[in-house]
Amino acid sequence: MNRIDLKFRALRAARQKGFIAYICAGDPNLRATEELALALERVGVDVLELGIPFSDPLADGVVNQLAAERALHSGTTLNGVLKTVANLRDRGLQIPIVFYAYFNLIHHHGLKQFVSDAAAAGVDGVLALDLPPEEADGYERLMRDAGVRLIYLVAPTTPEARVARIARHAAGFIYYISHEGVTGMKKTMSASIAPMVAVIRKHTHLPVAVGFGISTPQQARAVAQKADAVVVGSAIVNQIARLGKDRRLSAKVARFVTPMIKSVKPSPRDLRSKSV
Repeated sequence: MNRIDLKFRALRAARQKGFIAYICAGDPNLRATEELALALERVGVDVLELGIPFSDPLADGVVNQLAAERALHSGTTLNGVLKTVANLRDRGLQIPIVFYAYFNLIHHHGLKQFVSDAAAAGVDGVLALDLPPEEADGYERLMRDAGVRLIYLVAPTTPEARVARIARHAAGFIYYISHEGVTGMKKTMSASIAPMVAVIRKHTHLPVAVGFGISTPQQARAVAQKADAVVVGSAIVNQIARLGKDRRLSAKVARFVTPMIKSVKPSPRDLRSKSV
């Protein structure tokens, strides 16, 4: 089984929710990305989402756009990110890695070559933001044959019939965007989360992860009560931007993330009280 499947199976068995952390690969450089990934795993991140920097990131807010700009300025390429993932696996990183990418980069690399290279490096899933399932038949077959999970987005405005269609094509987990628009930190969470997660669950047994806008432990805890996992990105990326090339960057980012991870994980006492 794929690492994503195994991770969510383990979370379910432990009656825990997952914490998915997003960082932009190459921000501030690929060496820092390696250290950040290892530090995030040590503090309990369940899945690492690596953004592949792109010059026209239409789905991203200003925080993630600037991260992509810094990564590109540092010389980050898709081949460089693939090498970084392979290095991380060689260094013992066990958590699932999901690429968050724009399809132009995948197409330019070559579909067959991209899937082969991603699988060989140790990538477990790919979220191609601008690739609808209607146009992904050949890509889906390649991914399925390579054992890499193809993750799709569902938005608050997605009609139920389309949710069902997306669910038939998705693997690994479904990523629900908690609000309309681009990525970014929000002061309040959308009221659509619970009803839309319920709609998604009518059409799939895949885990549902909720992202976009989650930036505090309180928000993470509230979302975790409704979903199988929470995704935090911009808040983490903002810390990376603030710290820059601080020598203790990875340790400080991990310390920032730790309270959010703990907020979605019930304590042993909570679990015991639920079983009584």
